[in-house]
Amino acid sequence: MIRLALLLLMLPSLALAQAQVALGGLSVDQSAQVEVTADTLSVDQASRRAVFSGNVVVGQGTMRVSAGTVEVTYADETGEITQLLLSGGVTFVTDTEQAEAGSAEYDLTSGLLVLTGDVLLTQGASAIAADRMTINLRDGTAQMDGRVRTVFGQGE
Repeated sequence: MIRLALLLLMLPSLALAQAQVALGGLSVDQSAQVEVTADTLSVDQASRRAVFSGNVVVGQGTMRVSAGTVEVTYADETGEITQLLLSGGVTFVTDTEQAEAGSAEYDLTSGLLVLTGDVLLTQGASAIAADRMTINLRDGTAQMDGRVRTVFGQGE
């Protein structure tokens, strides 16, 4: 079902180097706690930023994101995490999809995850590559831009 929806959404857009993708497994429970693990942590209270470095893994519900470095920004009034800037190679994983990119920005307030730099999304035997992918974690959709390339797996 996902492959058919993906195919129908992508075919008219391939010529425009842009694709709107419906992804069933990319929704995330944004009320779930955010857990970050890393080799090192630097905190700057004045700027409300923390930088996690080395083997960083961020988890929220069933979503996992790994990167070399993650900069966390906290809200002034509540101290809650509002934004994550990920660099050094990023891998985003859910139960049914996986995406890789050079860097990413996750805005927890809007629920948008933007991956940039050699983005590769895989769903089973199907794969989509592009320069940039914006994922709306609230509704489970993604927009891919910049030289979109697709391989559709058959027979699953």
